[in-house]
Amino acid sequence: MNDDASSLQVRARIHAALGDPARLAIVDALTLGDASPSEIGHGLGMPTNLVAHHLKVLQDAGLIVRTRSEGDRRRTYLRLQPDVLALLAPPPLAGADRVVFVCTHNSARSQLAAALWRERVGGPVASAGTKPAAWVHPRAVKVAHRHGLTLDPTGTAHVTDVVHDGDLVIAVCDNAHEDLTGGVRPRLHWSVPDPVRLDTDAAFEAAYTDLSGRVDRLAPAVAHPSDRD
Repeated sequence: MNDDASSLQVRARIHAALGDPARLAIVDALTLGDASPSEIGHGLGMPTNLVAHHLKVLQDAGLIVRTRSEGDRRRTYLRLQPDVLALLAPPPLAGADRVVFVCTHNSARSQLAAALWRERVGGPVASAGTKPAAWVHPRAVKVAHRHGLTLDPTGTAHVTDVVHDGDLVIAVCDNAHEDLTGGVRPRLHWSVPDPVRLDTDAAFEAAYTDLSGRVDRLAPAVAHPSDRD
């Protein structure tokens, strides 16, 4: 069995263990502190036999461990294993030396995504377009400034002048994702609606919010080259 398949099986087992509301409640109860089985049962209003069943499932999945009390040696305490919960996150993306965000005109979404990445994550990042405009859309510059980001109004570029081997290319619009079928192929696709179509401050704010959440979700999965050395 390869490592990817093994990882999927481990994660599936953890998900299955958490798939019962009672077991999820037990995990919630143990998130901030340890407890004995009787304390868990009392706190959740659960009979002893049901507590024992759910604890076995959680223990078999590696989510909790039992430790013997240093006081009353007949008592055991349950401790949550945060490292096992962390396994639920998708595995890191390999071969991401630099992140490059691409849209059609490189005038709004890709610019905002690159600015967000630069501010929140750091590391090498760029943006480009399949049919770059002459300048960045004024509303994109405006929403960026409103959130403390800086965009170069004239800093647009074509994908062929920007993308290199080893880049993690992310298409942040449907057209770019569908048009890039040759040597430059997006590895990820974010279907972010084009704010230029509506050309309102609200549309650009919505695009920013969408991209902001996606950047935050992707960042933990991308290892910088220095992290891998």
